[in-house]
Amino acid sequence: MFCPYCHYAETKVVDKRDADNQALTRRRRECLKCAKRFTTYERMETNLRVIKKDGRRETFNREKIKIGMLKACEKRPVSAEAIEAAVNKVEAQLRGKANSEVKSRVIGESVSRELKRLDKVAYIRFASVYKDFEDPESFATEVKQLLRRGRKK
Repeated sequence: MFCPYCHYAETKVVDKRDADNQALTRRRRECLKCAKRFTTYERMETNLRVIKKDGRRETFNREKIKIGMLKACEKRPVSAEAIEAAVNKVEAQLRGKANSEVKSRVIGESVSRELKRLDKVAYIRFASVYKDFEDPESFATEVKQLLRRGRKK
């Protein structure tokens, strides 16, 4: 591991912690040359593949989920930490499945559930793209369903 300050190649691990979802390891490191400390995160990597609507397959990219959630939550009272936790939860659910391939629809549904929990407006924003709303009636229908489910609780 290279030091981000002096680029020396030798560091020592000062502290190691597993994250809540056990898919992420946080390591606190110290450079053996300049003695500065920095944090690295290690994520378990598996060959998860996404099956797109048109049948194409591509490598899973958690950044795409994060970008979509950030766009949906833009100018909303949702913290970056809450979004990161939601992305981690979606990723853990996907990696927890026995199959190494997952349909993009399953990813979209997982993201929708997390956004609905975080912020209803962000959920509607995401749903408008994910469900490909074509007119104002599509928005109205989704909002009505959201309101109905909210009252049942």
